[in-house]
Amino acid sequence: MRPTSSLLVTGGAGFIGSALIRYLLKTKEFNGKILNYDALTYAGNLENLRGFQNHPRYRFVQGDIRNQTLVESLILEHEIDTIVHFAAESHVDRSIDHAFPFFETNVLGTLALLEGVRKYPHVHFHHISTDEVYGSLGESGTFTERSNYRPNSPYAASKASSDHIVRSFANTYGISTTLSHSSNNYGPCQYPEKFIPLMILNSLKRKPLPIYGRGTHIRDWLYVDDHAAALWCILQKGKVGQTYDIGGKSEISNLDLLHVILELLNKERPGDYTSLIRCIQDRPGHDFRYAIDTTKMEKELYWKPKTSLKNGLIKTIRWYVEHDP
Repeated sequence: MRPTSSLLVTGGAGFIGSALIRYLLKTKEFNGKILNYDALTYAGNLENLRGFQNHPRYRFVQGDIRNQTLVESLILEHEIDTIVHFAAESHVDRSIDHAFPFFETNVLGTLALLEGVRKYPHVHFHHISTDEVYGSLGESGTFTERSNYRPNSPYAASKASSDHIVRSFANTYGISTTLSHSSNNYGPCQYPEKFIPLMILNSLKRKPLPIYGRGTHIRDWLYVDDHAAALWCILQKGKVGQTYDIGGKSEISNLDLLHVILELLNKERPGDYTSLIRCIQDRPGHDFRYAIDTTKMEKELYWKPKTSLKNGLIKTIRWYVEHDP
């Protein structure tokens, strides 16, 4: 087990990063300190950490991951032994409209972090990536850690590029690294540009529910707290230089998922929501299906997703209903 007594979490005010911080500060197995380093762009929100802001083992610093000088000073000042790198531009639609910021943040930002880390060989670097780097699946099959990279969107290409940078620095400079790809995350605190919160909030506001094409695209959904638990397993027991794929074992088409959401939402706040569904023109290069084989996580790290899609959606819907402005 490698030391994880002082973590620097990039993008810790974002959806998944904040979930990991909440998870670690609540678990008895973690007694270390967490430094949350976030630029607080549009998707970063310190409200995601309400109740933890004054925790004695937590501190927030605002900054850009491309600021190598600041990152290096924080590593020294806070005696950082582990960096968990979430910070990224992550919305596919935004990358299609404006690709440049995705390569600035996801590629150059990761490069700047690694340039800083290689000066401090005691620091372990865990890189958070996505299953989208593998491209698209057909009706059958799953992605594994050995799948070829075939990114089909600017976002996926930027994440694939950052993955390769991490591997190259580990190989060339001997940096201690691990890397993980996850399927689509969902849960409380997610920024509403993503599918599930968008559908919930638009329903509550009686706005149209836009769905690409015929809604036949299939995704595997992972509850965010299960992702946090998986990352903690990797940080504790993952082998240096290895990649781990994290999936939710909850494949469903977008249209079927939307109907499940509306059915569950109707129990919390009754209404005629299905009439709001609107099929719109498909986006360019839309991947048909993602699915992850979690065998390596299960056999090597003894992790499995615990939250069923239905139970995760109930928790998520209730959170958004409670926080509906």
